[in-house]
Formats: sequence, structure tokens, C-alpha cells
Amino acid sequence: MWNILQLKRVPWIVALVAAGALPSLAQQPAAQKPDDLQKQLEQLKQQYDATTHDLEQRIAALEQQIQKQQEASEKAKEGTVSVVELAAQQAAEKAVFGQSDQVGAKFQGQVPQEPEYDYLREADRKIKNLQEQVSSFEFHGYFRSGYGLNSVGGQQVAFEAPGADAKYRLGNEAETYAELIFVNNWVNPAHDSSKAWFKSEFMVEANTTNSANSANFTGGIGNDQFRFREAFVQAGNVLSSQPNAKFWAGERYYRRQHVDIDDFYPLDLSGYGAGVEDLDLKIGKLAVAFLIAARPEIITENGNSAKSNIDVRLYDLKGPGGLWAGWFDYATSKGGTAQNGTTLPNGTRVPTTGGYAFGLRHQRLEWHGGYHSFSIQYGTGAASNFSNPGNGTTIPNPTPFINSSRQLLATEQVVFQPNDRFALMSIFVYQRIKDGIPQHNWSQWVSFGARPEVFFTKYISLAFEAGFDHTGGFVPTQNGYAQLHGWVRKFTIAPQIGAGRKYFSRPILRAFLTYANWSDAFRGFVGGVPYLNRTNGLTYGVQAETWW
Repeated sequence: MWNILQLKRVPWIVALVAAGALPSLAQQPAAQKPDDLQKQLEQLKQQYDATTHDLEQRIAALEQQIQKQQEASEKAKEGTVSVVELAAQQAAEKAVFGQSDQVGAKFQGQVPQEPEYDYLREADRKIKNLQEQVSSFEFHGYFRSGYGLNSVGGQQVAFEAPGADAKYRLGNEAETYAELIFVNNWVNPAHDSSKAWFKSEFMVEANTTNSANSANFTGGIGNDQFRFREAFVQAGNVLSSQPNAKFWAGERYYRRQHVDIDDFYPLDLSGYGAGVEDLDLKIGKLAVAFLIAARPEIITENGNSAKSNIDVRLYDLKGPGGLWAGWFDYATSKGGTAQNGTTLPNGTRVPTTGGYAFGLRHQRLEWHGGYHSFSIQYGTGAASNFSNPGNGTTIPNPTPFINSSRQLLATEQVVFQPNDRFALMSIFVYQRIKDGIPQHNWSQWVSFGARPEVFFTKYISLAFEAGFDHTGGFVPTQNGYAQLHGWVRKFTIAPQIGAGRKYFSRPILRAFLTYANWSDAFRGFVGGVPYLNRTNGLTYGVQAETWW
């Protein structure tokens, strides 16, 4: 089988053949003139030079071709060579290292046409497109999962005060929950500051009861739930005067504010709509959005009952002690007469409602290794349900008194981490709500708690959590409203294996032991069936949590 080294020997073989021809010429009859011999010698030299030049060109072309094949082979080792590229490589090897013994059969017609180069060029183009697709795709998310038992032998239950909008989380979450976010950057994936960019984002929420790995129960009780929580497109750098402005439309989580250790959202207007964010006002940034939601089970002559929100936020204002932000929302919902068998709690008329809400927020993002955040908000009428689980875009139950509803909410949260051995998060929540019903007074929720963590090594830590909730007022129950006043205390200890020495280091694995007790007024309202006639409870189990 020929190779390049053998081809490089061809000129020397030709030279030896030419040299071998000279003695034979010398043995020719003396009658042949010296001039004729000289002409034959010159012809042989010309043939030698022409043959040598031709073969050198072919050798150079083949060396370039083999270099391309080696580059393709290196790509194959890196796992990036496509099927087309491998086929081209095999074709090139066959062309260069074929089985024919004739030089012309191996190389003539192959090198000038170079069909394998066309294949490789096409493969490179496809690989480049694939790499661009891979670089434009992002996958983010959050999940927590585990299992626990209660002290009387059944499945873990959560301890939450009636009338409270949240519960303390550590060792008190009895479900698997996940949010899976898929992002594709369609234009300018690197977000080059000189070019416009476009991206789409989708989120699937999964919520299970930890009942079975493949839940398919009679009546659907305990089955897994999946919801489509986000589906929107965002574009940026489309206005030369506002290069940082971001335009969006679709369904999304909209600029939510979060308190971590009790999973509470003081401001949550997630829903469907459109808007613009990060408009530069020199003194700060501005966001404006139009957000909408509907209730398909409430139908009037106008169609499904819908609620519209105009949300305006001014943020990243530099001021005393850190960053400041202001917020304003106006909400309206048109009423009508119930249609198609719609049943309402108060007659057949859905009221037309309106309302406004506003708030103030202060943040110190660099504070003793952590951060500090304070917010206060007030809302009226259709805009009074701005916090979870109310979700400001949703429509409350249509009673004639919605326009008289009110909410006042103040929250404080602090993350403090002076070194890599200790961290602490503490929170405070104060909420007053009036549902508008004349017979109901204000309902109140006060909550404060803390989660300290001690880090023994880079990966081993111990977390504690203590939380106290006090509620009072008219609380919705299965049988209507109940006037309750009482408290719930919850304590958890959790040894942990985590990915670092930071408070928010994730992923993390933990075992937990949780104890809770509550006032006698809450007997039968806390802890579910296992603790129906008790005022304390105990659960234990394991959990994993991460986000990325």
C-alpha cells in the first residue's frame, strides 16, 4: 500500500531509471551520432523534471488533504463529529489509501475534484449550527424532594397557623416541588451590547404529594400536578436610546419579592400580559406592565370574568442606606349577571370592581456578608390581594363587598454571615386584611422567626429554625368563616451536607426533626388528621434541595 513517504521516493526512482538508460545508450551502434545521443539525454532530463514537478504538486495536495482528515479525526475524539463528517473522512481515506497498485488509479481525478472536502465543509457548517444551538439554550430550575413521617406513624404533615399566608419551611414541607425553566436565546445569544437580542422562556411547575413514585390513585387524590407557569418572549437592545430596556409579552412570574425561610411572596403579580423593564431614568430604573387574569368558572354576559392590572415600578434608586424602590398598581374588573348556571355566594350579580395599591421597598444588598430588605405595602379593592396566595392578578370571590377590601403588609428580612462558620436569616411579617364584609373586622397575622446555621467543614453543617405565628380574625374554613385567635410555634433541627459554607449554598441534603405546638383555640385546625385532637406534633424525615 502506498503512502506519502513512498510517493516522495518516486523522483529518485525516475532518476535511477534515467541513469540506468545511459549505459544502454552507450552500447548502441557507433553509427548513431553523438548529437542524437545528446538530444535523447536532454529529453530524458525534461521528462524527469516534468514528472518530478507533477508528483510534487500531487504530494502537496495530498498532504493538505490528510491534514484536513487529521483535523476531522480530532473533532471525532472530542465527540463533535457528525455522521456526515465521519462518512466524508472514510471517503477521503479510501481516496488517499485505496487498494489499487496504480498511482493514477489512486490519485488522478481524486485530488483535483476533492469530493471529501465538500463533505467536510458541509459537516463543519452543520457542526457550527449545532454549536450555536447548544450555546443558545439554557436550563434553570429549582426543586425540593424528600420524605417524612409523623410521630403517630403516618405520612408527614405540615404545621401552619390558620389565617397565615405561609409557614416556616425547614423540616415542614411535605411535598416534592419543582420549577423547570427552559430558555432559548434566538438572536445574539451572547447578549453583545452592540446588537439586539431575543429569547423565549418556558417554565413547567411540578407538585407532588410524595405519596408514590408513580401516582395514579382513585379519584385523583394524591396524584402529581403539573402546570405551565411561564411562556413568554423577551427582547432587549432594540432602542438605541434605551439599550438596557427589555420588552416582554406572554405569561410569566413578574418581578416577585420573596421571603425565603417561610416561602412567602409579599408582592406577586404573576400572570399574563406584556411590558417593559429596566428603562433608564438616570436616577433609577422604570418598569411598566399590563397584567391580566380570568376565572373561567365565573361567566357573565361579558364572557369569563377578567381582571386587568396596570403595574408601574421605579427601582434601583440610590439613597440613604442603600437602594430604594416604589410601586403602584391599578386594578379593575367588570361585573355582570351570572350566565350558564354560574353560582355565586351572594346572588346572581358579579360586581364591577376597582382599586389601587402602592408600596415602598428598601434594600442593602451588601450587609455583613448577606443582605437586608424591608417593604411596606397597602392595597384597596381589586388591588388589595397583591401577596401570595392571593396573587395580585387573580380575581377574589365576587362578593358585593370587594371594593371595601383592604390589606396592609410590612416585611423585614435579614441574612447575616460574618464568617464562613456561621450564618443566620431572620424575618418579620405583619399583615392586616379586611375582606370588606361588614360583619368582619380586620384579620391580623404576625410572624417572626430565624434560621441559624453552623458550618463545621466545607460540606457539613447544622441548621436550626424557630418560627412563631399569631393570627386573629375571621378565617375561611370548609364550613364558611370561623373567628379564631391563637398562635403556632415550630422548631426544627437539621444536620446537613451542602455544597459550601454559604447560607444559600446548594445543592443540600438534610435530615430533620420538627416539633410544633399551638394554642388550644387552634385545636383541630393545625396538623391535619394525625393531630386533630392535640395541640402539639412531631415529624421527622429527609430532604434534598437545590436550584441552578
